[in-house]
This record gives sequence, structure tokens and C-alpha cells, in this order.
Amino acid sequence: MENLTAMAIFARVAEAKNFSEAARRLGLSKSVVSKQVARLERSLGARLMNRTTRRLSLTEAGAAFYEHCARMVAEAEAAELAVTRLSVAPRGVLRVSSPAAFGHLHIAPAIPEFLQRYPELAVELVMNDRMVDLAEEGFDIAIRLTEEPAPNLVARRIAPVRWVVCATPEYLRQHGKPKAPADLARHNCVYYSYQGSGDQWRFAGPQGEVSVKVTGNFRVNNSEAVREAALGHLGIALLPTFAAGKELQAGRLARLLPDYLPLGAFGKNVYCVYLSNRQVLPKLRAFVDFFAERLGPEPYWDRTLAREKRGRG
Repeated sequence: MENLTAMAIFARVAEAKNFSEAARRLGLSKSVVSKQVARLERSLGARLMNRTTRRLSLTEAGAAFYEHCARMVAEAEAAELAVTRLSVAPRGVLRVSSPAAFGHLHIAPAIPEFLQRYPELAVELVMNDRMVDLAEEGFDIAIRLTEEPAPNLVARRIAPVRWVVCATPEYLRQHGKPKAPADLARHNCVYYSYQGSGDQWRFAGPQGEVSVKVTGNFRVNNSEAVREAALGHLGIALLPTFAAGKELQAGRLARLLPDYLPLGAFGKNVYCVYLSNRQVLPKLRAFVDFFAERLGPEPYWDRTLAREKRGRG
């Protein structure tokens, strides 16, 4: 390992067949180049070059040694070029972890457009609701729905998480529409089973925070499953708008209790997070910027809520 620098210098001298020219190409003094080659010969116990006043020539040992040194230098230059290329433009493989429902609804559908924009990238998307360890599991970036990202991570907010209480018009025709959170206790409620508190729905209302314990014959730990049960007229659901927005816009689900803000079962924001001790490669920056632009503070799935807010204003 101590001879690696001398080996690279020797390869350049062998190619230039001249100490002065090799020194010029390397940006070193002739004496430094000559001393490095002489030290390498002593270390190897073999003469690598025949020196005359007019020219240099390789010995048999030097010619064999040069082939290995030349390959080493070429590999080192290729490695440097690979890192340089990755640090200049988005290239390589990007490993992404995402919660299942959010990833299925809003990350995976956008990947084709993302890859069209960055054709030298490849994406490996893993979707599940487990909190992955980015370092141990080799993920470049993770999508997190949380109140507060871990302090050892760099986090960028790419969208809000808003909640809505909703049901189908058919269910409401049969069972009536709740006018206040307390009325939910008389309905069949479909809820998200999360940390054992999914049956306790909390609201910020005109008189402060209100909490109601709901009951129902179906609970599940997936937002899409809650939505499908609500669409099947099973009951009233508490859903993140990223899972219910399309159905609210189409009228398949009706928003309930508009004067009460549901506080939801998990975090208020969607973040892209990555390790703080990692260099921010262009592929990371490209992914975060793309989804921050695509989603933003008023994401496309919240258009119905925005129109209702303007209407009340």
C-alpha cells in the first residue's frame, strides 16, 4: 500500500519515457519523480528501468510490472470519474422507503415522470409501514408521515397530512348525518388501528379540543382499506385526505363535520428524510425537489377542501 503513489508515478514515467516529461504531466518536480521510482526499485529489489543520457527503457521486470501499474492507474481514474459523475448530475440507483398507502397512491404513480426527467437514474421503491433503518438497510431516502422527524435525519417537508371524517351519501341517507362529534358514538365507524388509539377520535372545534370514543365492526391498519370499507357503505371513516381526496372530489364520499378539524391518527406532515452524515448527492436532491414541487403545501388531493374553505370564506 505504501508503494501505490510510486507505482502511479512509475507508470507515467514508463509512458513518457522521460523523467522531465512525466514530472510535467504529474505537476511534480523531476527530483521527486526520480526519487519515487528509485525508492520503488529498492522496495521491490529489482531494476525497473535502464537509464541512459538519451532515453529510458523498461527492463523485463519493469515491463511486467508496468502492465499491473497501468491497470491500477486506469481503475483509479475510472473510480474518480464515477464519483465525479455522480456528484455532478443525478445518476445511479436510488433506494427509497415509503409507507404502503402513501407510496401506492402518490409516490409510485409519479416515478415514470421522475425517471423521464432523470433517465440516468434507477429507483428501487420499497413500500411498507415499518420504520426502516436507513443506514443498516441501505436506503438513500425515506418518506415519513410524522409529527417530528428524528433529530439525526435531514428532513424536508413535501406535503401536509390533513384528515377528514366522511361517509358515502347512501350511508348518510340510511343513517343520518352527524352534526357534532358526539353524534359519532351512535354510528358504525370504520377506523385506523394505530397504537391502540384508533377508536378515540379527536377534533379541534369552535370551543376547543373535543374527543369522542367511537365503535364499529371493522378496524384496519391501512388507509386504503379504511377508504374501501367506507365506499362499501359500511360506516363513517376517519381518513387522511391523501387517501380520500379523489373520492371527495368525485362525490363518492361526503365530508362531515366541516367545523371540526380532525387531529388524525399519525403525523401532520409528509417528509423526505435522509442521513445527516451523508453527502447530498444530486440523486437525493432531485428526488426531494421533484416531490416537493409535485405535492407542495396545497397538494392536488386537497382541492375539494380548498374549494370548501373558499366557499365558507
